[in-house]
Amino acid sequence: MAESIAFFEGRFVPLSEAKVSVQIHALNYGTAIFEGIRGYYNELNGQMYLFRLRDHYSRMLANCKLIKVDLPYDVDALCALTVELIRRCGFKENIYVRPLAYKNACQIGTKLVPGADITIFAVPMGDYIPTDRALKVCISSWRRIEDNSIPARGKICGSYVNSALAATEARDNGFDEAIVLNNDGHVAEGAAMNLFMVRAGELVTTPITANILEGITRDTVIKIARQEFGLSCQARQIDRTELYLADELFFCGTGAQIAAIGSVDHRVIGDGRPGPITLKLTEAYSKIVRGMDKKYIEWCTPVYEVASVEQV
Repeated sequence: MAESIAFFEGRFVPLSEAKVSVQIHALNYGTAIFEGIRGYYNELNGQMYLFRLRDHYSRMLANCKLIKVDLPYDVDALCALTVELIRRCGFKENIYVRPLAYKNACQIGTKLVPGADITIFAVPMGDYIPTDRALKVCISSWRRIEDNSIPARGKICGSYVNSALAATEARDNGFDEAIVLNNDGHVAEGAAMNLFMVRAGELVTTPITANILEGITRDTVIKIARQEFGLSCQARQIDRTELYLADELFFCGTGAQIAAIGSVDHRVIGDGRPGPITLKLTEAYSKIVRGMDKKYIEWCTPVYEVASVEQV
């Protein structure tokens, strides 16, 4: 089994030793920025591919500006540290990488004072939510946070209480996941993933101004749809009831990957099974993230030096 190692306070340590004080600002006030990065192990060529690694760290450093987290690392350094971390761990299965940039002052008081650090660790991960069947989802009674309250476009740890409330409510009521609305009653996204709809053969998603995360998987889906299947994607406002009339619905995200939705509020979407466009996108995505499509190999960062990055 791979050894669990973390990058913590400037060095590689056993994950069990990566600990912070209970006084730390990030724990007391949620003042941290996180990322989720998938690593896919391709058994055919013995390679681990980190998907869109640079894009994740570019977004992370941009999001750090929102809560004044200043790190002594640039994108190149963070990518190199992550590759070295996974090499040291030696994973040979699919993984999830969690970088966490946090305010590290030990203080009482909400003011964003100087002082920050970053930790990076990884754990094995398969499906975060089921992808082998269509999900039963509901519209949450919890509304998405507004940009002028806590910006949802940033992966700010404290704001994910909003996601936790929505997702837990859904599961407590017998659903797989939740869709959240904005305060104006229009669709935002899933509890912790972006949302796509298919109507009359057209791909539709909510715009980045709808209090959503500016998702990297969302961007990936839009590009795959256009380049592989000639599908344009319209980003526009979506009404709640329009979801009920959709031909297909699916979530997407680093954790969620591409996950079909079979019903919303007990209303069947299409025939209740993953639709043809969803299935095509899922198949293409699965190959791309494992380095099996040379057209997109620049999105895949290989970890292990001994393996080839050529198409298998």
